[in-house]
Amino acid sequence: MRSTMKKLVAGLLSLAWLLPFVLQAAEPQYPSRPIRMLVPFAPGAATDIISRLLGQKMTEAWGQPVVVENRGGAGGNIGMGLAANAAADGYTVLFVSSTLMVNPSLYTKIPYDPFKSFIPISNLSASPHVFFAHPSVPAKTLTELVQTMRKDPKKYSVATPGIGTVPHLAAYLMAIDAKLDIVTVPYGGGGPSLVAVLGNQVSIGCQAIPPVTPHLQAGRLRAFALTAAKRSAIVPDVPTMAEVGFKGHESETITGVLVPAGTPDPIVKKLFAEMARGMQLPDVKQKVIDMGADVIVSTPQQFTAQIKEEVAKWARVIKTAGIIKVE
Repeated sequence: MRSTMKKLVAGLLSLAWLLPFVLQAAEPQYPSRPIRMLVPFAPGAATDIISRLLGQKMTEAWGQPVVVENRGGAGGNIGMGLAANAAADGYTVLFVSSTLMVNPSLYTKIPYDPFKSFIPISNLSASPHVFFAHPSVPAKTLTELVQTMRKDPKKYSVATPGIGTVPHLAAYLMAIDAKLDIVTVPYGGGGPSLVAVLGNQVSIGCQAIPPVTPHLQAGRLRAFALTAAKRSAIVPDVPTMAEVGFKGHESETITGVLVPAGTPDPIVKKLFAEMARGMQLPDVKQKVIDMGADVIVSTPQQFTAQIKEEVAKWARVIKTAGIIKVE
C-alpha cells in the first residue's frame, strides 16, 4: 500500500510542471473581448485624437473593438481615478497628458498615486511649448525679453492656457531661474490665451506650439524659445531653452499610455509593441506631426523614469511659485 502511494505521489509530482502550461492554454488569448481606452478629457484634445487613431489600428490588427471613453473633469483626475481602480487585466488602458505629473502637487487630494497606481506603457508623443510675444514687444531674443521684463515687470505679463497647465508652470520655471517677478494671466484654454496676445491685451504668451505656428510664420507673433530638448522642424529657427541658457527647462504636453498596476507583464509588452507599431504607421505618424507634435514612443522603463523626474520638477515649481493648491 505504501509503495503504491509513493508511486502515485511521484506520478503527480512529475505532472506538476505541466500545470502552468495547461492553465495558460485554458485562458483565452488576449484580447478576447473589447478594450476600453479611458481618456480623462473631453473629445478633441491631442490625447483624445491619438487614442482614437491607435484604437482604430488596434481594432484592425486584433479583431476586437477598442472603445474610447471620455471621462473628463477635475483636471483629468476623474478619469485617472477610474483607471487606477479598474481591473488589472489589460482591458482598461489609460491615455494621459502631462497633468498626470502635475496634479499630485497641484491638488490637495487626487484619486491615484503616480508611482503606484499604474504601469507606464509609453510616452507616445510630445508637443513642446513656446515663449512668444506680440511684435510690439521690443525684445528679439529670450535674453532681451528677460531684461525687458526686469526693467518694467508691471508692464509685461504672461498669458497661459490656465492655472496648473504645463505652459503656466513653464512660465514660472523660467521666472524662478531668471529671478523675475512676473504676473501670469491664466485663461480658459489655449485659444483664449492666444487671442489675448494676438490682440496685445497681454504682451507675452506661453503655450503648446501647434496653434501658435501659423501666426509665427505670418509675422503676427514673435517666438523666443521652445521648451523642448531639440529644435522643431516646424519652426527650425526658434532655439531651445537650453540653447539660450535655461537648462532643465524641457516641458512638453505629452500623450502617454498606462495600465492599472498589477497588469500581467505579457499584456504590458503586447500593448507596448502594438502601440509602437501603430505610431510608426505612415498615416498615423503624419497626423501626429500635422498636429504639431513629435512622435516619441519611449519604452515603459523610460516613461517610468520621466514620470518620476517630472513629478519632482513640477512639485518644486508649484511650491516655489506659491501656487495655491486646488481643493
